[in-house]
Amino acid sequence: MDIKEIQSLIKFVAKSGASEVKLEMEDIKITIKTGSETPETTIIQAPVAAAPQMIAQQPVPVAQPTAPVASTNETTTEDDSKYITIKSPIIGTFYRKPSPDKPNFAEVGTEVKVGDTVCIIEAMKLFNEIESEISGKVVKVLVDDSSPVEFDQPLFLVDPS
Repeated sequence: MDIKEIQSLIKFVAKSGASEVKLEMEDIKITIKTGSETPETTIIQAPVAAAPQMIAQQPVPVAQPTAPVASTNETTTEDDSKYITIKSPIIGTFYRKPSPDKPNFAEVGTEVKVGDTVCIIEAMKLFNEIESEISGKVVKVLVDDSSPVEFDQPLFLVDPS
């Protein structure tokens, strides 16, 4: 495994939102930790019999979860209180459409029913369809397409009336 592959792995792990990944192969061992306030490092260790030049350290970018910006406007807060939030049931990458050439599952103004798919969250190469548990009209999409999301992070605001 060369340095380019290691850097690609670090970027992928940071984007995925995983907090820790361990990879062991016959000649190297890699541990990547993200999400803490202190900078972490990736440590590549060679087995005892391997040459010392196999040991390297790389800085790990800390993945920041995407979250909606809190509004200081009281009228917006009061208006949002009548809406129901659809939240992420898992950690992963949020996608608004089933494939790049297809339309979004839910847009602002879309009427959704219980059981309608509103988005997909990719976790560990599995694409999980997220279904609405409420009926109503989507009034706001809170996450950008292809963004990492955390467990219980708000995704959509829905007006149930």
